[in-house]
Amino acid sequence: MRPRGKDLGTFDRYLAGQLLTYFGFFSLVLVAVYWVNRAIGLFDRLIEGGAGIGLFLEFTALALPNVIFIVLPVSALVAVLYGINRLSADSEMIVAQTTGLGPWVLARPVALFGLIVALMVTGLAHVLVPASRTALAERGAALSQDVTARFLTEGEFLHPGDGVTVYVREITEAGELLGLFLQDRRAGETRTSYTAERALLVRGDAGTRLVMFDGMAQTLTVADRRIVTVRFDDFAYDLADLSEPGGARQRDARELPTPDLLRADPAAQAETGEGPARLLAEGHVRIVEALFAFAVPLLALGCLLQGGYSRLGLWRQIMAAVMLAIVLRMLINVAENAAREDAALWPLLYLSPLLGLVLSAALLARATLGARPFRRGVAA
Repeated sequence: MRPRGKDLGTFDRYLAGQLLTYFGFFSLVLVAVYWVNRAIGLFDRLIEGGAGIGLFLEFTALALPNVIFIVLPVSALVAVLYGINRLSADSEMIVAQTTGLGPWVLARPVALFGLIVALMVTGLAHVLVPASRTALAERGAALSQDVTARFLTEGEFLHPGDGVTVYVREITEAGELLGLFLQDRRAGETRTSYTAERALLVRGDAGTRLVMFDGMAQTLTVADRRIVTVRFDDFAYDLADLSEPGGARQRDARELPTPDLLRADPAAQAETGEGPARLLAEGHVRIVEALFAFAVPLLALGCLLQGGYSRLGLWRQIMAAVMLAIVLRMLINVAENAAREDAALWPLLYLSPLLGLVLSAALLARATLGARPFRRGVAA
């Protein structure tokens, strides 16, 4: 008995809806795990460095699109593996098979699901991720020019500028720097070391100054190894020279719009300092990631439809799908590395997703021509 068109549409919506539900859940879990691992290091660098929680949340929000971009294809694979396996365990797939739904009909809602995931990856790759990278780079550059933030880390030897070393034993809640050590080696013929019981960072119209109290300055003349020691009650050290000079920032290739990357013209090369091979590879990788996200769900379905019913479930098919996805991912990485070295090799990037689609079609054809999955389960 062949299912009617209305029944097919109902099943397509049902299966696609189930896959999207699982996809949303696994995406949320994987993004949370990946984000927490990255946020720990970022929290240590920003919060312990004197930055506020607002700056930490800003940096993590800007890094979130790239995290989601990495996670979505993995979530799509896991959603299909979990969804089809659960339908099989609940005998829903057996019922679908007995009503005449073949592998190609089952592939239709999975292809729709893969298309939705591919569109999400496309939006992230071409719009959100480049914009977030640009905002993150600009915010990081502004933060690195803030000399005050580079002083507010206790218990570590810091280098806020070339030839300058700073150590602070403790930072109080009021912002006082206790147990300060500062060495200035920028003048090649002399080296001056400052120690102070306490110090304050003071911002003014002329810039930021470090005001030290109850301290000592030791100046070493390198030529004759002579040391001059001066004690002081208070002393102001100008930090204006430690601020990094402004100017145009050289953009990363991952920040450019995709059309600029695919053109790889001299303007884009001058803006990024990269050659045409690197620019072309970055542009085509964005397209390949969307194709890969579309191919992976179909590949997973093709693997799961191989073989018959088993009380042990579909674990062998699941492992085969995971291994094939890993191999395809490795092929993309190898092709990307080769394309970055030679601009003529960018077509190799499309080999992996196309191979995934061909394998999916072959597996679905095999499932159609061979013994139908779950038939032994129906007979039992």
